[in-house]
Amino acid sequence: MYRIFVTRSLPGNALDKIKDRCNVTVYPLDRTITKDELMTYLKEADAVISMLSDPIDKEVIEAGKNLKVIANYAVGYNNIDIEAATKSGIAVVNTPDVLTEASADLAWALLLAVSRRVVEGDTMTRAGKFRGWAPELLLGVPVYGQTLGIIGAGRIGQAVARRAKGFGMRVLYHNRKRLPKAIENDLGMSYAALDDLLAESDFVSLHCPLTPETKHLIGPRELGLMKQTAVLINTARGPVVDEEALLQALRKKTIFGAGLDVYEKEPLLTPGLADLPNVVLTPHIGSADTRTRLAMVDMVLNDIIAVLNNERPQNLVNPEVWGRR
Repeated sequence: MYRIFVTRSLPGNALDKIKDRCNVTVYPLDRTITKDELMTYLKEADAVISMLSDPIDKEVIEAGKNLKVIANYAVGYNNIDIEAATKSGIAVVNTPDVLTEASADLAWALLLAVSRRVVEGDTMTRAGKFRGWAPELLLGVPVYGQTLGIIGAGRIGQAVARRAKGFGMRVLYHNRKRLPKAIENDLGMSYAALDDLLAESDFVSLHCPLTPETKHLIGPRELGLMKQTAVLINTARGPVVDEEALLQALRKKTIFGAGLDVYEKEPLLTPGLADLPNVVLTPHIGSADTRTRLAMVDMVLNDIIAVLNNERPQNLVNPEVWGRR
């Protein structure tokens, strides 16, 4: 019987469907597993369902002597040493596509919350400080008819652009590769150089992967290019933004505000960030709707079963490993 280790409790009862043919162990604590704990659990595991916060480096991979597949319960996989996994003949799979719409929804939730100062208003009202309507009470920045800049025009970036149509927005985008004209026309997107996008956009939404090239893609210089009335949204990866530089820009009101669902040293925040009223902070919940999270469970389980049956999984991150089988 194959042994599957799950590093965090998962929603729903999808794991039940494999318990008759696999020995499933779920990490019992409601926190991120430590590296040492992970190495201990993986000594006997044939497969692991991991989270983006789990440190699966070369040492951890080498501890998993029987590992055949690492199934990351996320789109991203920068927590995994892909090269080491491939050298060890371990398939790595993830959960792309299924969380596109949920992630785009959250980007828009942050955009609207920051621009209309929703969290500040909620806090004020709950504290009994609302004394009645006033002409200058919590003035925000307009959304309808403004310019949205999207950095990273993959599935999620395109889904964000699709929603912008309902707000009558001009949409600029910057991407490693320009999109086909048909997609640009369908979504009303115009390609722009990064500096031009930053300078012209009222809202900048990040949807690029974390790579050596995109680490600190948004730093002091880039924030300085943005409008004083602009809003930065990050639902991509925390290190894409230089968080200390963002803190200073928000303090000095170089930009109007920011909405963050991911953090540079997640789950830690840059000291002082949580004290600012012009930033909305959510705890990495981009995919956190029930339909999406349940679909993600099904996706990783289906790919694990495929690998254990020596069948090619649907969402293989390191396809070169399959040629060795």
